[in-house]
Amino acid sequence: MDVKIKDLYDLTHTKAAKYLEQFTYPWEALAGISDLISEIGKTLPADEYDHPAEDVWIAKNATVFNTAYIAGPCIIGHNTQVRQCAFIRGSALIGDNCVVGNSTEIKNVIIFDNVQVPHYNYVGDAILGFHAHMGAGSITSNVKADNKNVVIKNEGELIETGRRKVGAMLGDYADIGCGSVLNPGVVIGRRTNIYPLSCVRGVVPPDSIYKDKDNIVKKY
Repeated sequence: MDVKIKDLYDLTHTKAAKYLEQFTYPWEALAGISDLISEIGKTLPADEYDHPAEDVWIAKNATVFNTAYIAGPCIIGHNTQVRQCAFIRGSALIGDNCVVGNSTEIKNVIIFDNVQVPHYNYVGDAILGFHAHMGAGSITSNVKADNKNVVIKNEGELIETGRRKVGAMLGDYADIGCGSVLNPGVVIGRRTNIYPLSCVRGVVPPDSIYKDKDNIVKKY
């Protein structure tokens, strides 16, 4: 199954487009997110973005509740909502028209436009494509129990990432059901739905419905 950036994402919906174009696989981009944000931030127009702290840029028409915590480097795009008690730990490039919800924690992420992580989510070392959605309580686990480097398991192929921390790579329009756990190195194809309370490993193909590991059906 295809796990390359070109197979998962429409790059017209992120400020990270040029950066991502230089890589083959999405997890290769995780190491440079902090530097990327700092570079992009310096180019953002002052009439559109506030700069309330070092390496933090927030669109003037974004809504940020005063109980949210935001550490740099971070960019929050136009018309995005950062709700009560959200915990943005830094290295977060958040697109336009997104929702970072109550008590949601994120760090080292590229979040494309129109993404929702609205209720009690953890998103770390991850890339979420255009219109991706994570149901309440769903999380991206990013470290293996044995602390070894994450390996992407793609059918019979094992792809070494060289990284100890790799969360989930969600393709455009991926929809994760409430209470699900996406294990380290999970890749969810475009337009795929994950049933609630799932424990997902490996690669799930596009245009699928994941009911459990032995019951993945095509949507069309």
